[in-house]
Amino acid sequence: MSSQITTAFVEQYSANIQMLSQQMGSLLRDKVRVESVVGKNAFFDQVGKVTAQLKTSRHSDTPQIDTPHSRRRVSLGDYEFADLIDQQDKVRLLIDPTSSYAQAAAMAMGRAMDDVIITAALGTAFTGETGTGTESVQTGVAKGTTGLTVAKLILAKDKLDKADVDPSIPRHIMCGPEQLGNLLSDSEVTSSDFNTVKALVQGELDTYLGFKFTVTNRLPKTNNDRTCIAYAEDGLLLGIGKDISARIDERADKSYATQVYYCQSIGATRMESAKVVPIVAIEA
Repeated sequence: MSSQITTAFVEQYSANIQMLSQQMGSLLRDKVRVESVVGKNAFFDQVGKVTAQLKTSRHSDTPQIDTPHSRRRVSLGDYEFADLIDQQDKVRLLIDPTSSYAQAAAMAMGRAMDDVIITAALGTAFTGETGTGTESVQTGVAKGTTGLTVAKLILAKDKLDKADVDPSIPRHIMCGPEQLGNLLSDSEVTSSDFNTVKALVQGELDTYLGFKFTVTNRLPKTNNDRTCIAYAEDGLLLGIGKDISARIDERADKSYATQVYYCQSIGATRMESAKVVPIVAIEA
């Protein structure tokens, strides 16, 4: 056999492209209030608490009680992804990676959405008639000397309850993987709670103490301090100007390479500081 026969061999590669480990899109979109937005900025009006006045005599004057109003501003940001696949790439790879590129782009858009929500939860909320006022997140549950503990969850629940946050509104907690382990090893977990916490860690349950848990690696960490977030669902708002959209087209100006393009326009805000409670946990 000719020694040159190897030049006729085609290098074989896997017919399937494996996606490396990554967060598969947004974890938080369905756990916050979502509104459509038209324009660069949108304003969401709110009505505050009023107090009824006791009537002390017959035919008394009708009381004039001013109802407090407030508003939040949401500003949209534009996010894009694009990549090119040359015609020659498809020949060399023996596969068409277009669908995998599109899948990777969609996942990236979802992660960007989560980042916007988390930033809004802990950052500055823009308030007032023109959206030029500012409001910081409330002081949350301090880190102390521990990670995430049952005691800290109880303190967060207490803050929501004392602020008269409607208990019928779903409540959530964003935390990291290590924080679930903290709960399992918490000396304050009673025997009656242990099986519940164990099921939570193993992914068999997602709710504990009235909070639905979302585990994410995207929460901010400063030195050894990881900031988790307890919140009522309508306390965070995601504004969507343009939902995730995709185009896959040939680019004549790029030698007819296939371009995978994704984009979205989104913004978020903390609607009410009383409904968002940061919990700082020590994480090595």
